[in-house]
Amino acid sequence: MQEDKLVVGLDIGTTKICAIVGRMNEYGKLEVLGLGKAVSDGVKEGTVRNIGKTVSSILASIKEAEETSKTDIKLVNVGIAGKHIQSSVHHGSITRKSNDDEITAEDVFRLTNDMYRIVTEPGSEIIHVMPQYYTVDYEENIKDPVGMSGVKLEADFHIITAHTNSIRNIKKCVEKANLDIENMILEPLASSLSVLSEEEKEAGICLVDIGGGTTDIAIFYDGTIRHTSVIPFGGNIITSDIKQGCAVMQNQAELLKVKFGSALAAETAENEVVSIPGLRNRPPKEISIKNLAYIIEARMEEIIDLVLLEIERSGYQNRLAGGIVITGGGSQLKNLKQLFEYKTGLDARIGYPNEHLGKCKIEEVKNPLYSTAIGLVLAGFKSVEDREVESYAGNYQSKQRAQRLSSGELFSSILKKTKDLLIDDFDDKSMY
Repeated sequence: MQEDKLVVGLDIGTTKICAIVGRMNEYGKLEVLGLGKAVSDGVKEGTVRNIGKTVSSILASIKEAEETSKTDIKLVNVGIAGKHIQSSVHHGSITRKSNDDEITAEDVFRLTNDMYRIVTEPGSEIIHVMPQYYTVDYEENIKDPVGMSGVKLEADFHIITAHTNSIRNIKKCVEKANLDIENMILEPLASSLSVLSEEEKEAGICLVDIGGGTTDIAIFYDGTIRHTSVIPFGGNIITSDIKQGCAVMQNQAELLKVKFGSALAAETAENEVVSIPGLRNRPPKEISIKNLAYIIEARMEEIIDLVLLEIERSGYQNRLAGGIVITGGGSQLKNLKQLFEYKTGLDARIGYPNEHLGKCKIEEVKNPLYSTAIGLVLAGFKSVEDREVESYAGNYQSKQRAQRLSSGELFSSILKKTKDLLIDDFDDKSMY
């Protein structure tokens, strides 16, 4: 039973490493059983820079999650992010033997798997291949070609690549923590599972996940992922700006940002100040809340400009009826929603990861800070659900095979629509 299965999401972020244990209840909602988190000292801008420190943080977060959930964790769904992430669109096609036979799920998988053979930049590898639209014998804009007749099957694919060394370092850290990786998933795609509705993805929406080291972007339209990008700026650079601009220590700058920070200087009082303790018998320092807001607003405007640039690059700037959804730890800045709306001219909302959550003993997980980790758990359940249908496909032990299947499963409705077809027609057959 699905509700008997436990799935663990491991979010290896720049500021925190977080592990969440969850299960599906009888109503199909996610019930969070355990939460563990630790300060991340070995990760910078979304990539692992210190193996030892990262392993220590993973072990600490896993231990806490095991204690709160009262379970033993061995298998995790891991997120991947960083400025090394690249996305592009490629066209693929296959020619079938007969026009009389219907296009099957096996044909679709063969076309998808062919895309893993395309040449990528040296030192990079493909982590996700996601179909956009299919073409059958030059009939375009087909969402699901299974069951149609045709000889030539084509599709445009959204392909996401990551640096091979970054992938290896994440795997090495997880393995040193005595864990196995079930799926490795791009973090903005995981976040989209926890904060976006199917209606928003259909209408057109841009997800902006503001983390500590990076800001991740994912654009959806017509129910399909259209563009992904990673901006190498996040909440930490705002903290650094405050540290330099206000001449305070790093931890003081972070507290100023979290407790008194605002993304709109116009909405702060003119004469409001906060007192910071001085160093070694020195007098306390007074910081103007207005000046603090000016520092934050300047950097956030830069990040928003880069988000707008990515929206323009995607070609979907006039199709985002759903506007922008802001999530991640950085989304908690006061007045950030208003600044996004003012700068972009689009509707905006803060994305809370409660779209698919049931009753939770740990209310803390409803914070946007945990959007990615919740999404990784949901992604794991989708993989579990579809693998049971897909057992005909042959040996599932390969990690690369697991990654290939998960990318198609998470963002394509083919398997769900053809569940009966798969069971009836492809038992004991291999795709390869």
